[in-house]
Amino acid sequence: MTTAPDLLTPENSQLIFIDHQPQMAFGVSSIDRQILKNNVVMLAKSAKLFGIPTTITTVETQSFSGYVYPELLEVFPEDPILERTSMNSWDDQKVRDALSAAGPERKNVLVSGLWTEVCNNSFAFSAMAEGGYTIFMVADASGGTSLEAHDYAMQRMVQAGVVPMTTLQTILEWQRDWARRDTYDDLMAIFKEHGGAYGMGIDYAYTHVHKAPARVAGGPVQDPVPASSGPVAAE
Repeated sequence: MTTAPDLLTPENSQLIFIDHQPQMAFGVSSIDRQILKNNVVMLAKSAKLFGIPTTITTVETQSFSGYVYPELLEVFPEDPILERTSMNSWDDQKVRDALSAAGPERKNVLVSGLWTEVCNNSFAFSAMAEGGYTIFMVADASGGTSLEAHDYAMQRMVQAGVVPMTTLQTILEWQRDWARRDTYDDLMAIFKEHGGAYGMGIDYAYTHVHKAPARVAGGPVQDPVPASSGPVAAE
């Protein structure tokens, strides 16, 4: 049972991305890696839109893991990348300082990282036990080395009080009310690009229900030409 029933808001939460690097992604088999990256970028763009303080941390960039996804860096081009040696991000003082700098009102820490059963798991337990944070694990913006590894790590964390989330669930909880027009249009743009079937549905509703112009017009549409009812003559 969760001990954190409060809804997430842009004012009470912060976000950490852990080790979204190619070598770590190569080992992921719990989720399609393109879907994983899409969810990570959708979460990042939404966090920036809502003003969520965001920490990006990496491990062994030069010697093993490689650079952070370019698509993630494009969202936060000026943010520092907090390099570590420990698999547990909490062990690095820079990470602890970054979380603390977000302010005492932001004790809800959302986690998106690789791998679920190692880096996410150890950070979650340490941040809860030593930092007093409530951890929300964004399951479909994280990945493990197997489906079993991911699922059992999630179960272990939930048993310890970690709150499981999904990307879309997190973003919609931040928005909460469609009357919040200051974020509405930009959020719809994010969903259209990254929201899968939901984003496709938004495009359809805008163009075919509300008669908005298509986002991309494309080339000229050629009218259909029915095939001849008789045999086609050879040229």
